[in-house]
Amino acid sequence: MQQFSETAVYGGEDNESHRPLMQAARRGFAKKCPACGKGELFEGFLKVRPVCESCGEELHHHRADDLPAYLNILVVGHVVLGAMMVLMKWEFFGMWTTMFITMAVAILAAWALMQPLKGMVVGTQWALRMHGFGGHDD
Repeated sequence: MQQFSETAVYGGEDNESHRPLMQAARRGFAKKCPACGKGELFEGFLKVRPVCESCGEELHHHRADDLPAYLNILVVGHVVLGAMMVLMKWEFFGMWTTMFITMAVAILAAWALMQPLKGMVVGTQWALRMHGFGGHDD
């Protein structure tokens, strides 16, 4: 059975400090710097700061791309579809009212989750030393 060394898992032969994955993902989800947990991660709605204002960690390496949007669709789609099916099964409202309620909930939930999900992806990339976060080129 093949064993993996910590340097293989965390991206390089240099003896850098351990970066806890869950802690970095939680910090990113909270819209904080994955390294220190103090500095703000975003300078706009979805624009990640190039450098953390608190600890100086470079954050411009991130490549979140479309993953946050896919995760958003996955989460919001399942929650809203389930709620819509319950509302339609128990006939709380008419069809049109149910449609407009679920559309409004879907839009608000997608808007509210987009920034935390992108922060979680950036935090995960930082913890795994992906896309230049480990000091190496891809």
